[in-house]
Amino acid sequence: MASPQRSVWDSVIDLTKEAQEKGSDPLLWAIQLSSYLNSAGVSVSLPSVELADVLVSYICWDNNVPILWKFLDQALALNIVPPMLVFALLSSRLVFMSTSCSFIYRVIPSRRFQPAAYRLFMELLKRHVFALKSQLHATNYQRKCRIGKALPSELLGVSEVITPELLDASLDDEGLLEVTSEKQFRWVKSPHDMETDNHDNHYENQTEQQERMQKFNTVMAIELVVKFLENEVTSRILYLARKNMSTHWEGFTQCIQLLGENSSALRNSEVITPEALLKLASNTCIVSRQSRLKSTQNFHETVAFGDLASSAGPCFKASLSALWLPLDLVLEEAVQETEINARSAVETISGFVKVLRVTNCTTWHDTFLGLWIAALRIVQRERDPVDGPRPRLDSRLCLLLSITILVVAELIEEEESTLLNKTEYGSTNHWKEKRGPGQCHNDLVSSLQMLGDFKGLLIPPESIVSAANQAAAKAMFFVSGIDVGNACFEWISMKDMLTNCSGNMRHLIVEACMARNLLDTSAYFWPGYVNENINKKPHTLPNEVPGWSSLMQGAPLTPQMINVLVSSPASSRFTNFANCDLVFIFYIIFFHEASLAELEKIFKTAVDGSNEEKMSVAMILCGASLIWGWNIQEYAAGFIIRLLSHPAPADYSGTDSHLRDCAPLLNVLILGISSFDCLQIFSQHGLVPQLACSLMPICEVFGSFVPKVLWTSATGERIYSHVMFSNAFTLLLRLWGFNHNPLENLGGHLTPFEFPQTLEYLICIRNSHLVSPVNVHHGPSKRRLTEVASSSNAHPIFVESFPKLKIWYQQHFACIASTLFGPVQGTPVHHIGDELLKIMFRNTCEGSQSLHSVNSKSSGPKNEDNFQGLKFPAWDILEAVPFVTDASLKACTNGELSPRELATGLKNLSDFLPASLASIASYLSAEVTRGIWKQVSMNGTDWPSPDANLSNVEQQIKKIVAATGVDVPRIASGGSSTATLPLPLAAFVSLTLTYKTGEHFLNLAGPALLSLSASCPWPCMAIVASLWTQKAKRWSDYLAFCASRAVFLQNRNAVFKLIQSCFTASLGLNASPISSNGGVGVLLGHGLKYLLCSGSPCAPGTLFLHVKQDIKETLLIAEEIVSLMMHSVRKIACGVLPRESSEKLKTTKNIIRSRHISLAAALIRVKLAASLGASLVWLCGGLGLVHSLFKEILASWLTSAHGSEMEGRSEGMDGMLKGYALAHFSFLCGAFAWGCDSSRTESKWRQKFLGSHMQFIARALDGKISLGCGWVTWRTYVLRYLSLIMDSAPTWVLETDVDVLKRVSRGLRQWNEGELALALLGIRGPTTMGAAAELIIENEL
Repeated sequence: MASPQRSVWDSVIDLTKEAQEKGSDPLLWAIQLSSYLNSAGVSVSLPSVELADVLVSYICWDNNVPILWKFLDQALALNIVPPMLVFALLSSRLVFMSTSCSFIYRVIPSRRFQPAAYRLFMELLKRHVFALKSQLHATNYQRKCRIGKALPSELLGVSEVITPELLDASLDDEGLLEVTSEKQFRWVKSPHDMETDNHDNHYENQTEQQERMQKFNTVMAIELVVKFLENEVTSRILYLARKNMSTHWEGFTQCIQLLGENSSALRNSEVITPEALLKLASNTCIVSRQSRLKSTQNFHETVAFGDLASSAGPCFKASLSALWLPLDLVLEEAVQETEINARSAVETISGFVKVLRVTNCTTWHDTFLGLWIAALRIVQRERDPVDGPRPRLDSRLCLLLSITILVVAELIEEEESTLLNKTEYGSTNHWKEKRGPGQCHNDLVSSLQMLGDFKGLLIPPESIVSAANQAAAKAMFFVSGIDVGNACFEWISMKDMLTNCSGNMRHLIVEACMARNLLDTSAYFWPGYVNENINKKPHTLPNEVPGWSSLMQGAPLTPQMINVLVSSPASSRFTNFANCDLVFIFYIIFFHEASLAELEKIFKTAVDGSNEEKMSVAMILCGASLIWGWNIQEYAAGFIIRLLSHPAPADYSGTDSHLRDCAPLLNVLILGISSFDCLQIFSQHGLVPQLACSLMPICEVFGSFVPKVLWTSATGERIYSHVMFSNAFTLLLRLWGFNHNPLENLGGHLTPFEFPQTLEYLICIRNSHLVSPVNVHHGPSKRRLTEVASSSNAHPIFVESFPKLKIWYQQHFACIASTLFGPVQGTPVHHIGDELLKIMFRNTCEGSQSLHSVNSKSSGPKNEDNFQGLKFPAWDILEAVPFVTDASLKACTNGELSPRELATGLKNLSDFLPASLASIASYLSAEVTRGIWKQVSMNGTDWPSPDANLSNVEQQIKKIVAATGVDVPRIASGGSSTATLPLPLAAFVSLTLTYKTGEHFLNLAGPALLSLSASCPWPCMAIVASLWTQKAKRWSDYLAFCASRAVFLQNRNAVFKLIQSCFTASLGLNASPISSNGGVGVLLGHGLKYLLCSGSPCAPGTLFLHVKQDIKETLLIAEEIVSLMMHSVRKIACGVLPRESSEKLKTTKNIIRSRHISLAAALIRVKLAASLGASLVWLCGGLGLVHSLFKEILASWLTSAHGSEMEGRSEGMDGMLKGYALAHFSFLCGAFAWGCDSSRTESKWRQKFLGSHMQFIARALDGKISLGCGWVTWRTYVLRYLSLIMDSAPTWVLETDVDVLKRVSRGLRQWNEGELALALLGIRGPTTMGAAAELIIENEL
């Protein structure tokens, strides 16, 4: 028995047959059919999917007569059947229906034996396919079928199905289908799918009329394809296919080109010419329509960066430099003295450059120019550095001449490889110029040519004037055609040169680019690069001078040779000798020679040579090749790490570690890289994890030896195991930020995604470098780190691999976490502690000394051999040091030891085992944070007095912070009031005062002391600075600057004022003690030496970078940054239309023009405020704080009321600028943390936290969240934020949940922002193409 539904369609067939036999009017048939289907007994909703299938199946092919096609036409006209489904059923071969799947040849595959049906099919297309909007509202729209083997998602619209099928059919009909090599676009899978030869050899019996009809049909099909390309709706749906199925689209365009060049039918068309078709389907035509999808034009970007901006005057010109303000800040942070980072500066800086480029919509020329200017400013700020225990100029020169060059090389490689390779989806960076490979490199050339205009930035610091001059002279010789070959120029008098050879920083940059194969010698011929030509060679040329070239020729390592190699970099073309104002010294080697050959040669000597030769090689590697060898720094550092990770020889059979025999080499290497600048160089190149892991085995081995002489040099110098251990251990501690007390982070906002730079973290980073960078985004920087890690030790390491180090490491954190309890009597630790106390205070104490009792007596003669009898390994002594320090401190508290005796005893201990200074500092720092010790009077009797310099330090601090408006608490000194310090801090500073200023162990204790003092109540830091100023007067400026940070760390409001002053300085919002113009120069100043010597206030940005590492409660700071940013925007909004004289504003035209110019300048300043705010958030809390921003802070600000708005403007200009600022701020924060693509490891967190914020936006657009901000602010924020994501970071859209995107797009449509909604859906890929097609049809005019 037939089902009721089946009987309905049987009745439909009967009704149709009857009308067919009677020749009924199609309209009458359609009305009768509609009435029947709407009757009470049937009740079929229209348009009906099932009816479409019934009618198409009935026509094809048993009833292929004209009247039935007229019936179908009328059914389409009255919307009884859905047009999209009908055309899909008619055009396809494989049909999926609701109840079954069947193979039925439809119209296009059967066009040759059914030419009339093919023509009628195309006539129906012309009538109905371009009016599809009504279909979206049909009741059964969501039930429409899928076309098997056709599209991977829901039916988007017949244009994406039928257009390529018509194109393929036309090519096949003209015998051109097999010519195309690209088959990936085939909707019909192969040519035989187009054939129907099984129909009784119908082709052989074609009549002449049918042949004419087929030719006509081919022309008609081509014209229909043209109509699809010309129509507003269908062409945009085709654009979706181009953007999301780019591989297939290439096949489509290839077919169009083939048709245009070879089709005879096209030449017979009266509608379009072959040339017009090719132009219509070209990328230019498609992209022109793409401009209507460009989201940035939905906002006021044209106001900020269009013609109006060019007339905005000096404000706009000044903004060009300000656009790169975040880059200036991150570069300045990279050379801060306390920053030893595990991550390569190349990776960090290149990430910032890419973010700022897409955000600022700049060309590569402007991008490179901005990078050069920012890096040059870094050098110029410290061309005359302040004296103190801090990095000097060398680390800044490394940043400019090595790191920045590597960044440029990485950017060019990535950009030009991207242009050569196909991407998975079409480019959505619509602002980006469509350029061929090589243009990025050309922009580098043009940027360096323009860099010559910035004369003030190109003045070289005094220490590298000779290097710049020699670089300029080399270019002169080349341009003049004088062949210097491999010769070495000896002392050449300035009189002999007969020309001006003065060089600048650009000459050094160009030479560095040449060494990295970024430029060739054609740069020497740039206009203005060479001042004059040289007519002849200098008079005196030596036959041979000791140097790298003579070394490569086999010369031995004589003392003279060693001195030359230490003072000149490998493969250098210039050297750095004294008396450079009188002479030049040239070591010119062929430019294109391999620079690593010399380093590899001396590395081989370090492996196979004698101990004396090994020590000489170590000095050479740690000399100029590391510090000034900007073209080979990373290689020199890599060789040092390889030597520190010296593997055991294959034939080694000794009982002790093989490292004992390497002690002379290792000791010279460790001491050679212990300076602040050297560690900064390792840090900037991302080699800190490898360096730390190479030091761990050394510490483990030498810390396990009892005191012994490891080696005696020819001069009688002896190397002890304890000294060797202490040198390595001290350097290791400096690498993982030992001076930062972990308790400092307890008041901050730590997340599971951000870890302090602990030993475990460094090991994890180092092990990750062992993994081959298979990611296509991994550039030369990551590949280089992999090579270094693999060459030193190809296996992962763990803390557990070093049991002695692990025990001390655990004790270190246990000492910080809780109060120290003495060891059990009778244990080895207790015994060692007692022995240490006896010897520490043997000359100052009487009686039996133990961890429980220390007794004082009068001083006697000092015995320098006190500790010689202690035969304990260094690790065992370190384990007892905290207990010894605790007993000594308690004895001083009880009056059993005087302060002087305490300091002397601790100094005796640290002299015996310098590494014990680390455990002493760790214990004293922990005890200060507990706050249980009494305050001691720094009266000059028991403890040293700071009174002689305290008032001067106070005045210096007040000058330094004057620009911030922060009040410095008054320091009472002298009279009845005496400065006091907590006992552990007083002991710590007294201990450090016993060291000479040049001792390298002070490089560990000094930063720890400053960090601890800054965290103590005011005025502890000022007292410590005053005490040290008395000892090292030349450090007075630096110490006062260090002391200034304590002003901010003791008062949260002071930090807020500092941040506010950063906004004020950058934006020039009012007349301040610094400047009213604003900009990078005002924010970061011109160097500490200039400011301190001139008595000017310190630049607020410099102060912020100095204190940001110690800022606690970063979540509150981030909230305040958002608040201050909005406050700045409000001030900017007040000045959008400044008061001008009536003469200038007499006409409406002038009023409008003035307002537009002001708005352009305002938008630029708002963008600057947003970039500054994002930079401060990133610098303050990094990845974890950005996660909190997206999870909590942004939503909280948008849902909260913010007090009284500007009078009459809260929903106008003020609201618009606030939304604009917040959008740029939030986007930049995310981009700084995650990047715009997936090349960074941190990008794995983006989907979670960005998804959370997008979910918030969707809910707010759905009306499920009540907003507190103004409606204009909210609307502007959403539109601008989404525009930034789509234009600058389309990967973010790909990672967003599809349902969320659809909800956001619905909200945008409610705001009449259909174009933006379409662009958002179009980026997401095939999963949202259906929704995007709906939107295109919905917006049909």
